[in-house]
Amino acid sequence: MMTQPAARPLTADLTDQVAMVTGASRGLGRAIAIELARNGARVACVARDMGKLAETVEAIRQEGGTAEAQTCDVKDRSSVEGAVDQVIEREDRVDILVNNAGINRDTLLPGMRDEDWDEVLATNLTSTFLFCRAVSRHMMRARYGRIVNIASVSGMIGTAGQTNYAASKAGQIGFTRSLSQELAGRKVTVNAVAAGYIESAMTEALGELVLGEVRKRIPAKRLGTAEEVAAAVLYLVSPAAAYVTGQVLVVDGGMTG
Repeated sequence: MMTQPAARPLTADLTDQVAMVTGASRGLGRAIAIELARNGARVACVARDMGKLAETVEAIRQEGGTAEAQTCDVKDRSSVEGAVDQVIEREDRVDILVNNAGINRDTLLPGMRDEDWDEVLATNLTSTFLFCRAVSRHMMRARYGRIVNIASVSGMIGTAGQTNYAASKAGQIGFTRSLSQELAGRKVTVNAVAAGYIESAMTEALGELVLGEVRKRIPAKRLGTAEEVAAAVLYLVSPAAAYVTGQVLVVDGGMTG
């Protein structure tokens, strides 16, 4: 009887490439930063919390990778441009940008406060615009780049209680498709990963009762892992994905069909 071959991790040669990953202090961002570093990239880990960023950087260095912590308020134009300028000054390039920073402030629309709407849109969508604008200038001059925006299936199918979050993620998807057309001629690809329900602090907050119902809706009957999302990002930033741009890679266990 034939045995199932052992799973082989996805690998890519990112040697000497410089990556910026926002929201790298925890969750998906941390997993993505670690995965890019494992494959040779020098990673600028971006977030507000220096303490948590230091943990990500240390995890990368313990595996023999190269990383630096870069504090930044991703909602603020001058802070974003300053962070990008510092990386360019230090590394002389940015080859990969992963816009992962994101928050949720879930509530039904009649009870949603203005600040719940504004903060989610600013953190999830405006930050994507700010980082892409700042980094794309350098990528266009270099005639090379990979941009991946971490979206969500909520931006594709909607979720009750998440009008703000879903709007921000739908905006990221439209932004991705439009920007990909602007940059394709300069050999810069722009794609999105639409994550479904992934094991994280955000999903843990839903409680086991809700998560049990969620699992029933997912054909794979489980939540995804941060490492599975990181693998999707790794493919999109790899040399193998040079002809893939303007696409949304859905990682959701079949939930959206």
